[in-house]
Amino acid sequence: MAEVADEAVFDFIVSGAGSAGCAVAARLSESGRYSVLLLEAGPRDTSPWIHIPLGFTKVFTDERVNWKFQSEPVAALDNRILYQPRGKVLGGSSSINGTIYMRGTPADYDGWRQRGLEGWDWDSVLPFFKKAEDNERGDDGLHGEGGPLRVSDIPRPWALPSAMIAAAVESGIPANPDFNGPEQEGTGFYQFTASKHRRWSAAKAYLAPARKRENLHIETSAHARRILIVDGRAAGIEYQSPAGIRRAHARAEVIVSGGAFGTPQLLQLSGVGPGALLQEMGIAMHRDLPGVGAHLRDHFNTYLSFRCAKPVTMNDLANSLPRRLLAGAQYALFQTGPLTNTAISAGAFIRSDPRLERPDIQINMFSWSAASRTPERVNPHPFSAFSFSPVHLRPDCEGSVRIKSPDPLAPPAIRYEFLRSTYDKQAILHGMRVCRQIASQPALADYMAEEVLPGPSISSDEDLLADVRARGIANYHPVGSCRMGSEIDSATDARLRVHGIAALRVADASIMPSIIAGNTNAPAIMIGEKAAAMILEDSA
Repeated sequence: MAEVADEAVFDFIVSGAGSAGCAVAARLSESGRYSVLLLEAGPRDTSPWIHIPLGFTKVFTDERVNWKFQSEPVAALDNRILYQPRGKVLGGSSSINGTIYMRGTPADYDGWRQRGLEGWDWDSVLPFFKKAEDNERGDDGLHGEGGPLRVSDIPRPWALPSAMIAAAVESGIPANPDFNGPEQEGTGFYQFTASKHRRWSAAKAYLAPARKRENLHIETSAHARRILIVDGRAAGIEYQSPAGIRRAHARAEVIVSGGAFGTPQLLQLSGVGPGALLQEMGIAMHRDLPGVGAHLRDHFNTYLSFRCAKPVTMNDLANSLPRRLLAGAQYALFQTGPLTNTAISAGAFIRSDPRLERPDIQINMFSWSAASRTPERVNPHPFSAFSFSPVHLRPDCEGSVRIKSPDPLAPPAIRYEFLRSTYDKQAILHGMRVCRQIASQPALADYMAEEVLPGPSISSDEDLLADVRARGIANYHPVGSCRMGSEIDSATDARLRVHGIAALRVADASIMPSIIAGNTNAPAIMIGEKAAAMILEDSA
């Protein structure tokens, strides 16, 4: 973690030590042949809350390790501003997320290949998922074993999530023991990027084993200001460090891994993006690329909360100092108790319309409920409660990411266009009604006291939509803002090279040409693995 000398030269520079960036830097430095500089704007991952599974509730609003972005007002959501947490720490969002391990469906990736993106079909990406993975279930053809990323089952079947799954089965949803197995549809427990009751972030997986390599240099508190572009070629990075503004130079390539918000922001600041925007901001243009910052997508969700008849939820922990002290002692002394659980241990995948070929709704089952969520804190209900959250996985809408200022330290404008199409509305309404069906089943009778949000009086489509407009949010899975493609409004090609700029690639979830069905952390890591393999192949 030593500070790098100004004007230092490396073979590769990776900007952003998030889920993909950690994988890229580790793999590029693995052989010892190449020198690699990894820059991260945030600090080291030393906060204990990062490594405790339930600690994500703390880092969710911690500005020391979280960018705490906010969207522009969303017209269809009563002009509300949506909080957008993203990791600002080694490991990026893999250090602050709920640790759910989900790949999406094979058809998601086959759809990318059908868009002309060679090498991104399911059969081509599966080896990189497996290469990354050390799944406690072993290698069965679909799962990997021996990779850097630990993937585990729930530590033990907690009673309330087990009842939720049983209720989902009673409602007609088939049981599914593995959402990353042959079929995604159904209900069951999730798997997690965790091992021995500890979070296994991308930093833990890839950087911890690589730190002692003399050819890998990791610099934290290093905020990228712009890519140095000379004669149409990426030559290095200018970044802000505690010692001031510094520059580092790349012999081979610069790889940008800043995520769906940070990557288009850095490219635009560097003169690569929509020409009119760059002109407006007074930034010298190196390449007019309308696709940089366009096509932003995310999943969309709302939630239903229920008062619990038994004091067995995480609200009971959050609202009781003695329980919190006991939980801390259990975890510190024996690695047991509620802190070993993320409280998002189960879920279901369903179709909002039986005519659909694959699921488009994910129902997350939470052992807690929130009265409100703000960038400052999550406020649990002051009573025992749990929640179901229907997530629309394939919304029609697209948004954008655009700089609002030439100041590299200023946050970008994040625009969403949720809930605009008839399909978007019908899908989320179907998800809400299925959640209510699950909640009414006998398996949950001993836990069910009453519906708290939105409340039983909210029942018509019109009233439910009004509630969604008032409480619906982005699901913190932003992708697509530098999508792959050959179209004029794409930003990168199938080998992740930025159109029109030599020696510059993007490796993170921003390259997704369409959003996958499920949590996006595992796909981001896969993208990092595949990007590194392509870079090494092209450098041979």
